[in-house]
Amino acid sequence: MRDHDATTSGDGVDLRALPKALLHDHLDGGLRPVTIVELAADADLDLPETDPERLAAWFAESADSGSLPAYLQTFEVTVGVMQTAQALRRVAREAVLDLADDGVIYAELRWAPEQHQRRGLSLDDAVAAVAEGLAQGTADVAARGGGIRVQQLLCAMRQNDRADEIAELAVRHRAIAAGGVCGFDLAGPEAGFPPSAHADAFDRCAEEWLPVTCHAGEDGELESIESALLDARALRLGHGVLLEDDLDVEDADDDGAFVSLGPLAQWVRDRGIALEICPSSNLQTGDWATIGEHPFDRLYQLGFNVTVNTDNRLMSATSVSRELARLVDEFDYSLDDLEAFQINAADAAFLPADEREELVDRILDGFEDARDAALEQGGAA
Repeated sequence: MRDHDATTSGDGVDLRALPKALLHDHLDGGLRPVTIVELAADADLDLPETDPERLAAWFAESADSGSLPAYLQTFEVTVGVMQTAQALRRVAREAVLDLADDGVIYAELRWAPEQHQRRGLSLDDAVAAVAEGLAQGTADVAARGGGIRVQQLLCAMRQNDRADEIAELAVRHRAIAAGGVCGFDLAGPEAGFPPSAHADAFDRCAEEWLPVTCHAGEDGELESIESALLDARALRLGHGVLLEDDLDVEDADDDGAFVSLGPLAQWVRDRGIALEICPSSNLQTGDWATIGEHPFDRLYQLGFNVTVNTDNRLMSATSVSRELARLVDEFDYSLDDLEAFQINAADAAFLPADEREELVDRILDGFEDARDAALEQGGAA
């Protein structure tokens, strides 16, 4: 089996060099361990570990619980050090640099401003600080010859009662400039907190034509996905992997199994609603022990609009390239498959149509370059 830290495909292509679009990555789930240690010292906060390497291991071990609520508890540490404008700017800037180093050319970083007011920061100042950090990171990448675009997705926490306020905040800070807000999301524990409980917030987004994605189908029941589509008017589903519960799989012969789709799964597939799937994170919080058991490949083979995401790079000790490597290792995907995942993400990005087309063109060009390089390498060998 492949080392999960590996970032090469079976034919030797460096996955980090491939252009990638990332739709589901939490800002407070991707901090550098050394940054946490330094920010905690400045804030006089206690940490479970003060050595960066041991702290990174603590996050991965604590998150690998098989429970979404337990997984979410690790964020008490990261959110705890992100309570000032200076800290938010630093974390945002470093996130851009880290993503660019992994070949990401477009990303939507999501976070919940309501969780960052413990030291008196206003919601508007928090969003402005993150925008500044993202813009600085983007400029730094450009200065060294790279190119990346990163936007904010503002999350409301579904277990709280501030969704209306956060939706209004997202509308207020909506912008297509570097670091601007591109959409609204509902995050947090699914069970007992359906999107329908925050209908007014979603109505406000709809009135302003602000795109919405929604955590649904990561934990809980199919009703969460149904509510995300009907009540939230979600254009994408955060995770969405529990759609497998709406598939009826019958064992067949050696040629495969016969699968029939329930009405919810049929709707999601036929409408091309993008699934923001985060394989490693799903293994940590769900019922699957291995990538082979995860429904990603089945959904892909059935024609669902799957995308590959990281969720929380720190907690899952991952990157987009590592997620792709795990999928390649398990399902023997080709460059054509990996390209399809990136085009799916680009097509589902919360961008104007012409900018989505430009993003698709960058991805196509990058993958064509990778194919040419692989051919040259094969010829040289």
